[in-house]
Amino acid sequence: MKFATLRDGSPDGRLVLVSRDARSALPVPQVARSLIDAMARWDEVLAALAAHDLALNAGRAEGIIAFDPQQCMAPLPRAPQWLDASAFLNHGRLMEEAFKTPPIPQFDTVPVMYQGASDDFLGPYQEVPLRSEQEGIDFEGEFGVVIGPVAMGATPEEALRAVRLVVQLNDWSLRALGPHEMKTGFGFLQAKPSTSFAPIAVTPDELGEAWRDGRVQMPLHVQWNGERFGQPHGGEMNFSFGQLIAHAAHSRRLTAGCIIGSGTVSNVARTAGSACIAERRVIEKIDLGEIRTGFMRFGDEVRMQACYEDGRPGPFGVVQQRVVEAS
Repeated sequence: MKFATLRDGSPDGRLVLVSRDARSALPVPQVARSLIDAMARWDEVLAALAAHDLALNAGRAEGIIAFDPQQCMAPLPRAPQWLDASAFLNHGRLMEEAFKTPPIPQFDTVPVMYQGASDDFLGPYQEVPLRSEQEGIDFEGEFGVVIGPVAMGATPEEALRAVRLVVQLNDWSLRALGPHEMKTGFGFLQAKPSTSFAPIAVTPDELGEAWRDGRVQMPLHVQWNGERFGQPHGGEMNFSFGQLIAHAAHSRRLTAGCIIGSGTVSNVARTAGSACIAERRVIEKIDLGEIRTGFMRFGDEVRMQACYEDGRPGPFGVVQQRVVEAS
């Protein structure tokens, strides 16, 4: 099944099912008012949602509307928790090599993860208001999962079974603010503005073979101001989503609707390009001896879309956003 959330003036928006071709949608208020409502009552509403999904795709449901992704909020406009990892180790290793920093202890065996703000996610076509170009505006293309309840101490296998939905996202960063916050030992706050999401969240079965080993086996195509920036592949993720969820649940239970991010999609092969500017900059420093690429300016636009191996557009839709100066 595919889910999206339409703007209706409420904080959590209006839940709709989206057809497989992403042309039609079906509001299902009689089943769940919002996606967070559906997540909280997943076992109770799953059969009804599946029945409406079948009717939508057969063209025989009452109340079908045209699907307009530009009217979408984030699938979950707010969530109980947003935990973002750095599961593509190539990304971190490049940073260490470029800046000669000591390796993170147990980086290969224990996932690195931070807790971000989850109260104000951005939709796929919303402008992104930020305060200053001097703060190092950067995009970060990622994949993520929305989970059901997870018990404290769950194994990676148990944790992976809790995955309800898969999402595509852009975890905005302000690179000039990050170093100070990391040195404090308290993690990111100001360096991480509101995260943006592609319009459609999908159940893992919608991905077919592109959901395998707890990873999204798809390249993420990234464009900056209309030019190719990279298309790194999600399959190169060093820690699976099962491992990431289990890590987050080591000392606490997780509630339905929590979102776990993969971190910046990053590949060892230089030909894949990058999913964030910071990575391109460190590659320039390593390969060319100097950084040549600046960060985003007001008016710049980023576009992200996961695609299947054969080039077909993926099921998540597109994130296409412009950075603007906050008033």
